[in-house]
Formats: sequence, C-alpha cells, structure tokens
Amino acid sequence: MTSSIGKGAGRADDAAGAQRPRGDGGSLALLAFAQLLFSLDIYIVFVALPEIGADLGFSEQTLQWVVSAYTVFAGGFLLLGGRAADLLGNRRMFVFALVLYAASSLVAGFAWEPAIIIVARAVQGIGGAFLFPATLSLINRLFAEGPERNRALAVWGGAGATGLTLGSLVGGLLTNAFGWPSVFFVNVLLAGIAIVAAFLVIPPDGRRAKGRNFDLPGAVTVTAGATLLVYSLVQGPEYGWGATSIMGSTGLAVLFLIAFAVIETRSSDPLMPMRLLRNRSLATAMTITFIFMGTFGALPYFQTVLFQHVLGFDALQTGLAFLVPCVAIATGTQIGERMASRSGTRRTLIIGMVIGAIGTVGMALGVVPGSGYPALIPGLIISGIGQGITWTAMWIAAASGVHNEEQGVASGMASTTLNVGNAIGLAILIAIANAGLHGLADEQFHMAMADGIRLAFYVTAGGISLGLLVALALPRMPASATAAQAAE
Repeated sequence: MTSSIGKGAGRADDAAGAQRPRGDGGSLALLAFAQLLFSLDIYIVFVALPEIGADLGFSEQTLQWVVSAYTVFAGGFLLLGGRAADLLGNRRMFVFALVLYAASSLVAGFAWEPAIIIVARAVQGIGGAFLFPATLSLINRLFAEGPERNRALAVWGGAGATGLTLGSLVGGLLTNAFGWPSVFFVNVLLAGIAIVAAFLVIPPDGRRAKGRNFDLPGAVTVTAGATLLVYSLVQGPEYGWGATSIMGSTGLAVLFLIAFAVIETRSSDPLMPMRLLRNRSLATAMTITFIFMGTFGALPYFQTVLFQHVLGFDALQTGLAFLVPCVAIATGTQIGERMASRSGTRRTLIIGMVIGAIGTVGMALGVVPGSGYPALIPGLIISGIGQGITWTAMWIAAASGVHNEEQGVASGMASTTLNVGNAIGLAILIAIANAGLHGLADEQFHMAMADGIRLAFYVTAGGISLGLLVALALPRMPASATAAQAAE
C-alpha cells in the first residue's frame, strides 16, 4: 500500500534500499524493551501517589500534578520529538530520550519538596515525547513494510501492554518494600541498560541531511499550542471548564495552533508537511488513534476505580487483577499482526473494534450489585483481545506509504492525536460517570459509582463504533497484495 505523495522521494528510498539498515532480533528486543519502559512509567507512579503526597507535603489539589506534569509535557512535545528523530537521527534521539528519562527519574527519586518532583516529572514527560516517536520510527525504518514490519509492531505493542500491567504490579511491590523513591530509581537502571544496548544493536545514524531545519517558528507554536491544549483538557475537570486559567489556556492554544497551520503552509521546510495529511492511510490512522485512546485508552482508569473503590482491592490485588486484560491485549497484538498480513489493515481494524466493543459491553454487564471480579473476566478478555488487534493495525496504517525520512514526524502526528484523544475521552467519560455522585456517601456512593462506571463502559462501546466508520475510509488492500503478503 504505497501513497502517491512524494513519488520522487519514494524512488530515492528504493534506490537506497539495498543499503538501508535492516532490523534483527536484537534491535527489535531493545525497541520492545523501550516501549515496555515507556508504558511501565505511565502507571508505576499511581500506586506511590499517597506516600509521595504524605512525605513531600503535597495538598490534595497539587498532588495530581505528579501525574499531570508528565501527561501535559509528553503530549505537547510529541510532534517536535518526531521531527527531531527525522532530522537528527533516530538512534541519537532514542539515546537522548533515555538520558532524559534516567536523569529526571534520579532527580525525582531524591526530591525533597513538591516543586522538584513536579519539574522532574515534566522533564520525564519530554523524554517520553522524544522516546515514543523515535522508537516507533526505528521500527518503521528498520523493518520493511508488510509482514516483517507487522510482526515487529506486534512485538512492540505486546511489550507496551505488558508494561501497563507491570507498572501497577511493580509500583505496588517497590513502594511496599522500599518506599516511593524506588519507583523512580528503577527507571534509572532500566534506561541505563537500554542506553548501552542502543550502541550495540541499533545501526548508527547517517549524516544529517543538508539544507533541512527544525522550522523553529513551527516548532515553537505547535509545542506551545499542544502543551496548552493538553493542559486544558487534563486540568479542566479538576479546576472547572469555566475557570480563568482553563479558558485562557484554551484560547491561547487555539491561537498558537492556528499560527502553526499558517506557518506550515508557507514554510519551505515545514515541521509537519501538510501533504502528509493527503496520505489517506496516515490521516485515517490519526483519527483512529484519537478515537482509540478516547475510548479503549480510558478503560484502565475506570477499571482501577472499579477494582479499588467498588471491589475493595488493595494496590497489589489491583495489579494482579490487570493481569487478565494485559495477557488478552498482548495476545490480541499477535493476532492483529497475522490478520493484517493476511486480510489487510482495513479489515483487521474493523474486526478488532467490533470485538473490543462487544467485550466492553460484556464488562458493563459484569458491573452489577453483588458481583465480583469473576463476572468481569469474560468482558476483560474479549475487550482486551479487540484492543490488541486494533492497536497493532492502527500503527501499521499510520506507517503505510510514508517515506523513511518522514517516519518520525508521521509517528509524532499519530501519537499526538493519541494523547489528545485520551485527554478528551477521559474528561468526557469521567464527567458522565461522576454525574450522579454528588451528595452521596457510604453505600449509596459506592452503588452510584458502580452505576457510573457501567454507564462509562456502555458509552465507550458506543464511541468505538465511530472508529468503525472511520476505518472504512482506509484504502482496500488489493487481493494480489494480500495473497503475496500471506505467502511470505
């Protein structure tokens, strides 16, 4: 499936194909390990939050910034991180991101006051914004489009699913055994291992292309706009959508993003070439990543609330409860690879979202008075498999028809919509789930909470149906191409 956009660059890629570095088992293992590290860090801090708050003197209003600082800066710098991978080199940015991770985690572990750990988490978020697109771009560059890349993306996606569950498990174990600083110090060790391995198994970057630049005005406006937008979406439910800070940051975000769009149409070497949006596969994948994280991506939040506040699980039990969806999602990523290679990305996405929606409805049916964890298991398994299939297929779509020299920015574009979709979807679903909680206490509060979570699951399943409609816009894979891929 090759886009007609930039055919000249495509011919240059083909001419250099024989000299292009190829991925092997070692490089794939490292890239999967990096994705596991990225996913691990999303949830490992949640379990330690109460101890962090008590030890450093956070108020209830400021403790959330230990999480929000990471989310806001990760979302704001993704596009810049993707462009940096294209211009400065994938391995260089991969190592740079890991260095940021290790250094900021070290500072966070030794933090002695709230401001220090919040700044460290913001820098950690920037590290994540550089690591994710660099890792994804390396996979798309080192592994040829088709079954080879599909298999690599499935391994990468499975590692990410494993990291989400390990975050809860490892966070609980480390916090109980060594205290909250250990959830940050473990990143220093893991990132250090990955940095050393990068120089051993990832091919070195070539020379930087002459005559290309970062498009500084575009970089400044999109980073400021995206950061302010994510800030508004993350903090809006907490501060109130009518708060001056939220309305002001939203207005500024719109102005910066409009300025970015104008700059990009006039730049000779834009940060985000607008012609990439004419790649139907990439544009559709960006919409799907937005919908995926606004629906499927919000489920872990509600599952955590359900396990801890409705079923009464402690941190370790909650981590163990996530083993079932984790295994299901990891299994789904492998199924998605085989389906995409045999039946095409479009059909795989549709099947994955249908399965995921059915499983999410199954979870909702399991949230009934008097029911326990076993009632949720069928839905967790079916939904997880659907999520895994969709996850692999949507990244295959995002990379299809994109030239090697632009894989980084394409990854940044798709991961930016992923992050924004999660913030918007979570804000909407939390508002829906919590609408009936005001003025309630004790047993009535917990029953209303269960009702709200069940409603959020139903709304999530309905939202996934929008993804089905979007997936229909993907190009159909010709029968000959499908047969050729399946034969490999």
